[in-house]
Amino acid sequence: MNFKVAIIGSGPSAFYAAQALFKSDLNIKVDMFEKLPTPFGLLRGGVAPDHQQMKTVSKSYDKIATNENFRFFGNVEIGKSIELPELKQYYNCVILAIGAETDRKMNIPGEDAISSHTATEFVAWYNGQPSYQNHQFNLDGKSAIIIGQGNVAVDVTRILSKPISNLQTTDITNQAINCLKDSKIKDVYMIGRRGPAQAAFTELELKELGNIENVNLKIHDDINLSEADKKEVELSNKSRKNIALLNEFKNSLPYDPSKKTIHLLFFSSPVEIIKDNNNKITKVKFEKNKLTGEAGMQKAQASGEFFELDCDILLRSIGYRGVPFKGLPFDDRRGVIPNDKGQVIQLDGTPVTNTYVTGWIKRGPSGVIGTNRSDSIETVDTCLNSIQNTTIIKNEDIEIILADKNIKYVTYEDWKIIDQYEINEGQKVGKPREKVTSINTIFEILKK
Repeated sequence: MNFKVAIIGSGPSAFYAAQALFKSDLNIKVDMFEKLPTPFGLLRGGVAPDHQQMKTVSKSYDKIATNENFRFFGNVEIGKSIELPELKQYYNCVILAIGAETDRKMNIPGEDAISSHTATEFVAWYNGQPSYQNHQFNLDGKSAIIIGQGNVAVDVTRILSKPISNLQTTDITNQAINCLKDSKIKDVYMIGRRGPAQAAFTELELKELGNIENVNLKIHDDINLSEADKKEVELSNKSRKNIALLNEFKNSLPYDPSKKTIHLLFFSSPVEIIKDNNNKITKVKFEKNKLTGEAGMQKAQASGEFFELDCDILLRSIGYRGVPFKGLPFDDRRGVIPNDKGQVIQLDGTPVTNTYVTGWIKRGPSGVIGTNRSDSIETVDTCLNSIQNTTIIKNEDIEIILADKNIKYVTYEDWKIIDQYEINEGQKVGKPREKVTSINTIFEILKK
């Protein structure tokens, strides 16, 4: 018997789910649906353009896509182009791999000010996601503040700080190059609410920030560790390496006031965005924190001490967050679709028939690209245990409804044409690729 599975999303967790399905003993056909015309999710739209090596994992996804039982439907948004109940009529089960699509809010006064953005918007813009290409980021001022110290915050800090010559050989969009080339930003602040022992960045990421050509790295806080900090550092190889490098940088890096500067601040939480009469951000008010609690469980506690920093553009990067999916339950506190080992469940624990989740929408925004493999295998195991006993045959093809609705979609073969087009265009200007950032242009290329 043939089983048909629909996967919504096309990032790493989606491809690992497809791979796990194909490795089973069952005869399974997989259709993958992506609202963008291009595959790979955050691998294409989230990984920093100056980290090209990380993107080579897409070659393994190409191999998965060569399976004769695999089809890709790009530019098809489930929940909009096709409703989920409608989709489920054509498949034995549906797996959602839709990630965490937005940033957490700071929930402070003034957060809606002009030039106050999420890091997700900025990253999607410079990585060429079509729906973000009309966003405006004003880089005419002197000071940029990034709230957060995770990998996305580090990426954004690096992109704002690097010489344009270093970015012109990456796959960053031409529009972003032109904007960054004219940037007047001189001070980039990357600010965290806890201390250096709890910093989310890695030694490698920190090392990159300290070795950008003609850019200072200024560490504003003393790297003094409490007894609880020392215990945390002893138990964490990452923290130990971070502390060693922070001390090395603080004691050895020269400071040239004429250069652009990355400012690293700890123990500070934003409490208010100060605006002018035109609703434009001018300053950010912070409160200094002190840490309380035992090692490994230290929390930032307000100290009552405040300071302000001039700010012309703010980017918050305090964690990704999942968004509700139409027709399915949602755990608003955790920002995930509630599930039991991938099986979607109602808030009262009742299973939602033949509906599964994997990746960040399943577990929250944690782990690295490879983490999604084991996560997807667990979901697929749960899925297979359910569907292998079914006798329901799904013979109708989803292409019927796509044709009825006049939905233009991109196949994987189409994507390979776009992929090669981008590579060819990039080679003309010394880049690994020049991304096509317009859906209309993608379909025009496919017509040729």
